Amino acid sequence: MKELVLTAIRAALERLGFESDVRVVIERPRQEQHGDLTTNVAMVLAKTLRRNPRELAAQIVDALRLDTTLVEGIEVAGPGFINVAFTPKYLRQELRALIAAGADYGRSTSGGGRRIQVEFVSANPTGPLTVGHGRGAVFGDTVARLLEWTGHDVEREYYFNNAGRQMRVLGDSVRLRYLELLGEEVEFPEEYYQGDYIREIARHLRDLEGGALRKEPAEGRFKEQGELDIFADIRRTLRSLGIEFDSYFNENTLYADGKIEEVVSVLRSKGLLYDHDGAVWFKTSAFGAEKDKVIIKGSGEPTYRLPDIAYHRDKFARGFDLMIDVFGADHIATYPDVLAGLEALGLDSSKVKVLIHQFVTIVQGGEVVKMSTRRANFITLDELIEEVGTDVVRYFFLMRTIASHLNFDLDLAKQQSEENPVYYLQYAHARISSILRYADTAGELPAEPDLDLLGAREEIALMKLLLQFPELVESCAQTYEPHRLADYLHDIAGAFHGFYHLHRVVSESPELTAARLSLCKAVQLVLRNGLQILGIRAPEEM
Repeated sequence: MKELVLTAIRAALERLGFESDVRVVIERPRQEQHGDLTTNVAMVLAKTLRRNPRELAAQIVDALRLDTTLVEGIEVAGPGFINVAFTPKYLRQELRALIAAGADYGRSTSGGGRRIQVEFVSANPTGPLTVGHGRGAVFGDTVARLLEWTGHDVEREYYFNNAGRQMRVLGDSVRLRYLELLGEEVEFPEEYYQGDYIREIARHLRDLEGGALRKEPAEGRFKEQGELDIFADIRRTLRSLGIEFDSYFNENTLYADGKIEEVVSVLRSKGLLYDHDGAVWFKTSAFGAEKDKVIIKGSGEPTYRLPDIAYHRDKFARGFDLMIDVFGADHIATYPDVLAGLEALGLDSSKVKVLIHQFVTIVQGGEVVKMSTRRANFITLDELIEEVGTDVVRYFFLMRTIASHLNFDLDLAKQQSEENPVYYLQYAHARISSILRYADTAGELPAEPDLDLLGAREEIALMKLLLQFPELVESCAQTYEPHRLADYLHDIAGAFHGFYHLHRVVSESPELTAARLSLCKAVQLVLRNGLQILGIRAPEEM
């Protein structure tokens, strides 16, 4: 309809002798009484022509030629907006197309098969995933789902840092706990990993090897087993959220394949590295930073910037059209250095899209739940999933923009009532399933429903809302904002519950029953498809 109205407006402008290539914006009005589409084209033209925008809008409306079977009203509103209202006939026609599309309703090929890599989670294998990791995990997976629904070729990647000081500390933490299990007295540094999971890894090693590893160095079997056990745990946690990765990238390969040295060599050849105070510095100031940054410490160990630059260079070599990085808020000040490194290597950093998610706070009884140690409540993502379930975890992580801090209300998450937005959505889907089951026992219905019988205000409003789904999926994929889809599905559930309370679906009239059952099926399809994108179950009964 947007295309139809746009073509009609351009034709009207030509007919009036006005500039026909003026930028025409057509959007959905915020208020229902303003119709279904609106444009400010008259107000834009009025500035150029020095005309009264309302008079100009009226002139354009008079020149418009729109199919009256699709458009029932065109009016001038406010300072010069042109509002267009659809006919119920058009809505019913589109409702039939929605039902026919079924599980594919909302899918498109607009992405044209563009290859997009989404890298997310990428937590170091030094401990269980936290709730903060969980927000990034669910968000990254849902962005990937949105892109798949809009015709992109998506690859999900997990990059894990199994090199550097943190991994050495992990290995030594396991080593010391292992020696403790063998009865030795050890001094365990406060800055080492304190969690019970370290003891579990040490116990696993003791069960496998007995006391044979007493003289083993921390960076040998202890680090290796720690990494294996923790990463297996990470993968199990992610799988419980319905998240699977297509590829895992190991940081060690950057060193083994000489890719770190290649980056250093190229940057040095361009005069962008220099030595100072025993360290190697990268001239990030040449790319807009306030000051230069250390890229190799005096100890000879790289800062995170160097392997990250090498890693992204490898991404470019793999031929992706776009690379999306999902990071926590702790990266907000550091990722620009990596983008500068890519520019320094002659790569187009605009092909890297960085999405930053803010922190998560767990709240119970109005109080913030402490998350400082492994023994505290719900410090791990696993514990949160166990407490409230996968569907609730996914929805709560998605229901706010990632730009805002998220308070995860445990009391609300555990409620089995309409107050809980996940329950509210799933109950709408289950209620429709119940209606359809009941209808199967309620007598014979017409083979072809007469949708012209759908004319009540709530029915029209529900149809209009359902028809927004494909455009919304497209928009959410373009802006990487799954929270808007979560909001929309909540609106659908609300509109359906409102319709259901006012209008009996299975009535004494077989014709009206068949029509309303079609509307219910359409609602269920949109809810199911939307929930599938969000990675949430659509139950048949509750």
